Amino acid sequence: MAQTSVASQGPAASEPAKPQYTHRQILEILAGLMMAMLTSMISTSVVSTALPTIVGDLGGQDQLSWVASAPLLTMTASTPLWGKLSDIAGRKLMFQTALLIFVLASVGAGLSHNIGQLITARAFQGLGTGGLSALAQVILGDVVEPRQRGRYAGFMGAVFGVATVAGPLLGGFIVDADSLGWRWCFYVCVPLAVIAFLVIQRVLKLPKVKRDTRVDVFGAFTITGSAALLMLVLSLGGTEFAWNSRWTYLLLGGAAVLVVLAVVAERSAHDPILPPRLFRNRTFVLTSFISVCIGMAMFGVMIYMPQYLQIAKGMSPTASGLMTLPLVIGMLVSSTGSGLIVTRTGRYKLFPVVGLACVVVGMYMLSQLHTDSSEVLIGADLAILGVGMGLTLQILILAAQNAAALADLASTTSGVSFFRNLGGAMGVAAFGAILTNRVADEIASGLRAAGVGMPSGASGELGSPEQIQKLPEPVHGIIQDAFTNAMETVFLVGVPVVVVGFLAVLALKELPLRGSAGRGKPAEKPPADDAPGGGGVARPASPTELDIQALQ
Repeated sequence: MAQTSVASQGPAASEPAKPQYTHRQILEILAGLMMAMLTSMISTSVVSTALPTIVGDLGGQDQLSWVASAPLLTMTASTPLWGKLSDIAGRKLMFQTALLIFVLASVGAGLSHNIGQLITARAFQGLGTGGLSALAQVILGDVVEPRQRGRYAGFMGAVFGVATVAGPLLGGFIVDADSLGWRWCFYVCVPLAVIAFLVIQRVLKLPKVKRDTRVDVFGAFTITGSAALLMLVLSLGGTEFAWNSRWTYLLLGGAAVLVVLAVVAERSAHDPILPPRLFRNRTFVLTSFISVCIGMAMFGVMIYMPQYLQIAKGMSPTASGLMTLPLVIGMLVSSTGSGLIVTRTGRYKLFPVVGLACVVVGMYMLSQLHTDSSEVLIGADLAILGVGMGLTLQILILAAQNAAALADLASTTSGVSFFRNLGGAMGVAAFGAILTNRVADEIASGLRAAGVGMPSGASGELGSPEQIQKLPEPVHGIIQDAFTNAMETVFLVGVPVVVVGFLAVLALKELPLRGSAGRGKPAEKPPADDAPGGGGVARPASPTELDIQALQ
């Protein structure tokens, strides 16, 4: 329940002594963080294969996209708040609070009796997930100095990969198992979350630091409000209302006004959620922008690749989950390997550069898939994409943390996570709109060309692969081709997005990592981020201050 603090004034001796964690203790803390992150990430990916069955059972086919986007929306909007709240109430308390919210929301989702209850429960799941994803990185930054962080951050990145494949596999197995049912897609995450809660309670001990800090209520409202309105436009535009409509302009105008008010709020707040000085830090700006790009690609593939595999390729939910194994293996190997190399060498820029190049290649290759594409080719494409993501995700967090003043560690970490999640939510919403509109156009033109009509009642079941497989020919083939062509468009639109991210990572300046190559040696001064005009660390902390602050 301790909170972190970096004294910008006053002697370092006034700070409480930090706990000295051994390698074993760090691994125990890491295990608790990984279990918590695994459960929260699985809760997102497990629904990707089970979603058509879930909404079919609850009778909400027309609201399918909201079940997927509701947790992304709340996760994105809440991410900056968790870092600030952890500064006030303490990392441990806030992390456990996020876990508790997640567990209760998961149970609520499993108990849902209609689509409205499910969407509400999923929204609270995203709230908990936002806290877990942001605070896990902050806590890791508290207990390990940047130079040593790579060896542990690689395992955190691997959690993404494991959840990416375990979720669809688990969801497919649960849906296919007669004795379980889709409600267990939500219940299955609860035991691991409880264990993670108990592990963190036992092993994580941070010093209590009394700090004069306040909640930035106005900033919280404007930041989360602008993100929410933007997500509403991307989620509903082209479906619930036309892009060129009054609702589009009203929501975009409201988002723009809230962004302006957010800037005003953060410049005047005593303790801003996203301090304006962060945006004078070149590394923070670049890593945040790159995170938006990588988030769009990552979440877009996670949500929509199972649709291609199940609808265009006719795979079962379990088989489509197995097809994502190359993705998780690529992420696991590249994430852990790059983390170990960064620890040994202290160099990190090469990895996101190569990683973004792989993501560009992977997204382009996915855009070239057809109905008759071989499983080997699909697996190779996903493997390349997985390697790229593994080389990029955790290194961006490390680079941002290393370039920030230690007082801004929580804000920096949650800020980068916020922009990554924002990119993911934007990607899911925008790609979903493209997919929906393109599928409808392709089906309509295909039916006209074939001179046939849609079977009665079939149009409402297009979200269910099982229903599509039962459609007669040539309707079944027309719908398969429509989804294939639409998915090609979705992934092709993602290519220029990640190309922009690749160009941005080339401009990222590599700074010396704080901390020594061997534990126990004196910490180095924090690197300045291209001082003249670069917006670096305002006042480099002294080695004594860093010794006291490194594990906060």
